[in-house]
Amino acid sequence: MSAQEIVQRGLYFEEFEIETRYLHRPGRTATEADNVLFTTLTMNTQALHLDAAFAEAQEPFHDRLMNSMWTLSTMVGASVAQLTQGTLVAQLGLGDIRFPHPLFAGDTLYTESVVTGMRPSSSRPAQGIVEIAHTGRNQDGTIVATATRSVLVRRRPEETS
Repeated sequence: MSAQEIVQRGLYFEEFEIETRYLHRPGRTATEADNVLFTTLTMNTQALHLDAAFAEAQEPFHDRLMNSMWTLSTMVGASVAQLTQGTLVAQLGLGDIRFPHPLFAGDTLYTESVVTGMRPSSSRPAQGIVEIAHTGRNQDGTIVATATRSVLVRRRPEETS
């Protein structure tokens, strides 16, 4: 009996199912270093992310907020291994992005994704378009971010005998 090799990958178009909920684990605990590095790398000089004394004096949170683009990027990134690793052709768009509650350093971000729609590509027969709704929650289950994403993914390769 020979050993089998399995390469981790995302889903082919045919493997997605509408209304399926994917829970992406483990979660990711946000750190102050994440916030400062991401914020400075992206040239975002917002004092609410960088200046603890300024943020402490601001209503209503009195604390530095995690950069919302870090939250969005981490939320989408958490889905890659399970959904699109190696099967993604292109990200077509992001929409309906909301941040209903802040995320702070020390909070853990848990992401889930629901497939909301899919169709074969009309111009690329070997590919399909999948619509995904992402939700990020903190460790208390509070929703901190939502977004929809449209991706172009490969269809399952033809099996050859």
